Amino acid sequence: MAATFAATFASVWLWVIAMPLAFLEPEYASWRAKQVLLDRCDLGEVLIFGDSRATVGIIPAALGIKATNLAVGGGEAVEALAALRRALSCPERPKLVIVSMDAVHFSRADLFWERSMRFGFLHSDELAELRDVSTRLGDVSVYEERHIDGIPSPLRDRLYLAHFPSYYFASLIEGRGLWRWQHNKGNLAASVAARGQYYFGTADGSDTVAADGQLTEFRALPVLEWYFGRMLALLAENDIPAVFLPMPMNEATARSVRPAVRDAFQQWLAGYEARYPEFHVAGPVVQAWPNRWFGDGFSHLNPAGAARFSAMLATCLSADIAHCDFLSPDDAPSVSILGSKQPTGDG
Repeated sequence: MAATFAATFASVWLWVIAMPLAFLEPEYASWRAKQVLLDRCDLGEVLIFGDSRATVGIIPAALGIKATNLAVGGGEAVEALAALRRALSCPERPKLVIVSMDAVHFSRADLFWERSMRFGFLHSDELAELRDVSTRLGDVSVYEERHIDGIPSPLRDRLYLAHFPSYYFASLIEGRGLWRWQHNKGNLAASVAARGQYYFGTADGSDTVAADGQLTEFRALPVLEWYFGRMLALLAENDIPAVFLPMPMNEATARSVRPAVRDAFQQWLAGYEARYPEFHVAGPVVQAWPNRWFGDGFSHLNPAGAARFSAMLATCLSADIAHCDFLSPDDAPSVSILGSKQPTGDG
């Protein structure tokens, strides 16, 4: 019985390592697409880093220039710095970097272990850096996020890096063998073709108040502040201009954002503008669009909203993006993007 159990467990472990497309949730394929683009150094002149709103709202095919969307769902400065370092190891450097994260993704830990580590996005040296920086700053909010299993942190790290089957149990059950293989394989191809962009909600409107409207204060976590600063310093060292691009939120959320939160976030970003001459914030951090342009309760743009925003961004890229106005979507041209199947996440 012991031998049978060991053999079965080993087989499952090999399956987890070798066949993640077969059982992991649909968003894994879209994360994997970004790794494929990075591994190929197939990136272009403009790179986008950030969270899920940027993942959805910036369509590279609409920008009129070769660009790659490396933003990820739940993404914070930790993932952005890791992706930027890999991009800078490529022979051709980007001419512009766009960074876009909402206030929530600077002030709370979100999905680091559930996605970044389970999906294999971070390497062992990057996880070690997070552990060391967190310890040094006395801020383990990301590193110890939802750590309630009682396993010592160093051992937990090794188990995640080794893709220990227990962390994939629910996905293995829901994946039912090869159940997700064809869908995920198609999602991967579609995400690569879309240069990293994919959708979450696709409804014809949403009036739900997202997490931004529930923040009582803005205070960046020290560990995320360190990663964001290191990212901007790295861009400055390589003479690459960067723009912080606030994504629009639905009217319901924008009305609920406390003025003190909005002002504190804007002032915090202004401090980085003062420190790095080639870094600029494009407009106010709270930009309200009509509810009809959003596809779910997280203020993700729906396909029509993403096309409209990307059309506006394309115009800005040919002018001065740092001083562009994204406040009037109804004045932007209507654009149809991507005739092929569009990838979606599972948010």
